[in-house]
Amino acid sequence: MDNLRRYGKPPYDVVVVHGGPGARGEIAPMTRKLSSRWGVLEPFQTATSVDGQVEELKTTLEMAGDLPATLIGFSWGAWLGFIFAASYPKMVKKLILVGSGPFEERYAASIAETRLSRLSEEEMVEVEFIVRILDSSENVGAEEKNAALARMGALFSKIDAYDPAAYEPVDVELRADIFQAVWKEAARLRRSGKLLEPGKAIECPVVAIHGDSDPHPAEGVKRPLSAVLKSFRFVLLEKCGHEPWIERRAREKFFDILEEELE
Repeated sequence: MDNLRRYGKPPYDVVVVHGGPGARGEIAPMTRKLSSRWGVLEPFQTATSVDGQVEELKTTLEMAGDLPATLIGFSWGAWLGFIFAASYPKMVKKLILVGSGPFEERYAASIAETRLSRLSEEEMVEVEFIVRILDSSENVGAEEKNAALARMGALFSKIDAYDPAAYEPVDVELRADIFQAVWKEAARLRRSGKLLEPGKAIECPVVAIHGDSDPHPAEGVKRPLSAVLKSFRFVLLEKCGHEPWIERRAREKFFDILEEELE
């Protein structure tokens, strides 16, 4: 399958879902680490709607996964895993959310504020320019938008981290068309309150792992999910940003927690 990478050996009952939306391959370092003990699938989302990505993930798992599986969703992938587990509860035995965005709109404003406070003046100007490129509907091709999104991703990755260790560069394929279409729809779901509602249908245990320096506020994950999920545990990692697997001071604890949850 062109939209899937396999790591380790069968059974393939651990599934790692990338963020973005449209950031194919960004979680490869975490996936490779887990594959020393488990068979891991890394599916790529190519659909340009939320429902499309849910159905795409379902098809991939039915064809390649050993079900029920444990889903580990990062960033946007945490939301996608959440919606998927509610839509197809029998396919998911555990859901692990890593660096999730907040589930209620009232927590969302602080993300931009935190990020802007960490940018230099020069970087702020660059971000404004990138946003204009991404929002433009005239004379801007797909390649230029993809390049702009990649640059924004690099800027945010730097400011979203607390103390990143040196690590091997990751080959990430960014798709601006997927990002813009899916994110706009997902943001509408959050504003309307419909993003959180599916949680009532989730049957499996849910664990959220979050860095205390992640611009996405931890309370925006912990409080809403505590109110709707039957079985929920929240873990806050100290001195940790958005991507725990790159953090010098939190990486080891992060993988210890993951391995404990996968046992």
